Amino acid sequence: MLTTGPTSNSFISQRLRLHYVDWGNPDAPPLILQHGGRDHCRSWDWVAQELSRDWHVVAADLRGHGDSAWSPDGDYSAHAFVYDFAQFVQTLGHEQVTIVGHSLGGNIVTRFTGLYPDKVRKLVNIEGLGLSPQMLAERQAQGVADNLRKWIENKRAASGRTPKRYDTLEHAYARMKAENGFLSDEQARHLTIHGASRNEDGTWSWKFDNYLNVGTPFDIPQADVETLWSAVTCPLLLLYGADSWASNPENDGRVRHFQDARVIEYEKAGHWLHHDQLDRFLTDVKSFLA
Repeated sequence: MLTTGPTSNSFISQRLRLHYVDWGNPDAPPLILQHGGRDHCRSWDWVAQELSRDWHVVAADLRGHGDSAWSPDGDYSAHAFVYDFAQFVQTLGHEQVTIVGHSLGGNIVTRFTGLYPDKVRKLVNIEGLGLSPQMLAERQAQGVADNLRKWIENKRAASGRTPKRYDTLEHAYARMKAENGFLSDEQARHLTIHGASRNEDGTWSWKFDNYLNVGTPFDIPQADVETLWSAVTCPLLLLYGADSWASNPENDGRVRHFQDARVIEYEKAGHWLHHDQLDRFLTDVKSFLA
């Protein structure tokens, strides 16, 4: 059970007040933990509590997530997230940082590292390279006009959608358990408590903006993304769950774009492998970051 916790702080990016937590130990080297889509910074608590013995650990809520502000125009594009992260690093004021990112967070921090390779000492990316080559090819085959029309339709639908409401926190907890069968009861309850907020009528809703469910129609060309990957000079650890939907970059060829990368696949683990195989994850990360 957790007996201590972090302090809450905020910073400003593009007029948005974004939230982060600080686990103390300020004299230790800085380590940033960045969560993924529809998640929140407190999902790192088990990892942060352990790593904060040797690191100054901070974890931020992305825009539209957790206790951070929602974008008024629903801008959840990759470049907006990358700007926010760059602003976060600038706000912290460190010459160099070490980073662990999951999923969407891994995508963001890897692009940041390619843009500012001297700023990052080491990087751990948990299933965060975006769509697989096969999925990218399927999207490209649909054509620009079809993708843009679909985005407009989905955006319009999201504007009329209200957040899902749960009568009790226990009902939200049951949904969390159903989403990830690898979670222990304690993990699911902790993630629910920190991932839901109470509405005025007494119901509970998740702390993320519905607009996050609408992917952006355009990104920078994949060739440019790969150029950023190839600019990452620090050691990189890529982690994948054998039971996840995500494509392993060692199998699909994406690992070749990195200068110094190692891939580890976890058995009996899905997309949130740092929850599913916490002890092994901590062992591998500690060894890598040492």
